[in-house]
Amino acid sequence: QERRLVIATAKAPANIAFIKYWGKRNEKLRLPMNSSISMNLSEVYTTTSVELSKKLKSDTLKMNGKVADDKEKERVVKHLDLIRSLANTDLKCRVESRNNFPSGTGLASSASGFAALTLAASKAAGLNLSEKELSIIAKLGSGSACRSLPDGFVEWKVGNNSETSYA
Repeated sequence: QERRLVIATAKAPANIAFIKYWGKRNEKLRLPMNSSISMNLSEVYTTTSVELSKKLKSDTLKMNGKVADDKEKERVVKHLDLIRSLANTDLKCRVESRNNFPSGTGLASSASGFAALTLAASKAAGLNLSEKELSIIAKLGSGSACRSLPDGFVEWKVGNNSETSYA
């Protein structure tokens, strides 16, 4: 079922790890070497809007009011492609994302960014996913993004595969 225009907006907090994850034992599935624990910062967040439309000829991405560079866009489009495949659609997306805090300050802007992107894009694509499913998908964009979905103190379980490694 293709829709002409759908817009969804989501907000996800940055998180601070108390027990950090020390790298990946599987890069493709983003399986961590160890479980980790973090706390979400409810007043430090990313807001992302995703518009899916038949009128769009290509994906576009703005971050904090600026057109994203090719490297950033490539990573986001790869994540959107995953969500589009789950939703069985090829509609292009317009993504606008904004942090209410400075990027690159150690406050996990990629985590909150990919968590908000996962929430907004899956909603816009018509997917009705559980928190666990959203966590697994968000992790594939940025490992720590899985920890920016649940509220409060969060554990990212090391797991044995993609389905058992989630927050």
